[in-house]
Amino acid sequence: MASTNMNFDINAWFAQAQDQFRGLNPNEPGQWPILPKLTAFVFTMVAVIALGWFALLSGQNDELQAQRDKEPQLKDEYRNKVAQAVNLGELRKQRIQVEEYVKQLEKQLPGKAEMDALLSDINQAGLGRGLEFDLFRPGSVSVKDYYAELPISVRVSGRYHDIGAFTADIANLSRIVTLHNLFISSVNAKDAGGSGALFMEATARTYRYLDQSEVDAMRAEKAKNKKGDKK
Repeated sequence: MASTNMNFDINAWFAQAQDQFRGLNPNEPGQWPILPKLTAFVFTMVAVIALGWFALLSGQNDELQAQRDKEPQLKDEYRNKVAQAVNLGELRKQRIQVEEYVKQLEKQLPGKAEMDALLSDINQAGLGRGLEFDLFRPGSVSVKDYYAELPISVRVSGRYHDIGAFTADIANLSRIVTLHNLFISSVNAKDAGGSGALFMEATARTYRYLDQSEVDAMRAEKAKNKKGDKK
């Protein structure tokens, strides 16, 4: 008998619950019965939690994928650093060799005060071979990052072998001098007395290192130009 009453009460409760969900006005949820309100609240909370959870997982997945994409690059960097660590002693020796080579090259670059002596050496190299200088005109200095370049327009006349020996003497100077835009041709027979002499035109370029004051001035000028560009 008690079991029958219990079943009857449950059925009645379900019936009352169903009645609360009938005829609900979605535009006025505040007037709904308590059971639909609680159901809507629980459903909304579950939806919000689910969306937040998926959004969090999506962000974590993107970050995880980004870290996975970095993995090959990090492995390559690790291998390179391991190789450098293994060869550290050899790399230090190579660095010392490079520094010594740079110092040797710097010794071949005259300073600002030595340029006149170098120009005199070039002139003497030609006169020593019996050549006649028709033109020996230094140009304007071109300043680079760490050195200055001085072009010299040269025209000499003389015998073929003497001109060849002169170019070899230029290459063997203690300072770096290079020849560019070489042009060799025969001298007019009337002017040379029919001797078959040749003339050579070229641009000799010599280089000198910048004094510390020049380096500082150039850096200051670059810094000033950068500030002007930002404005």
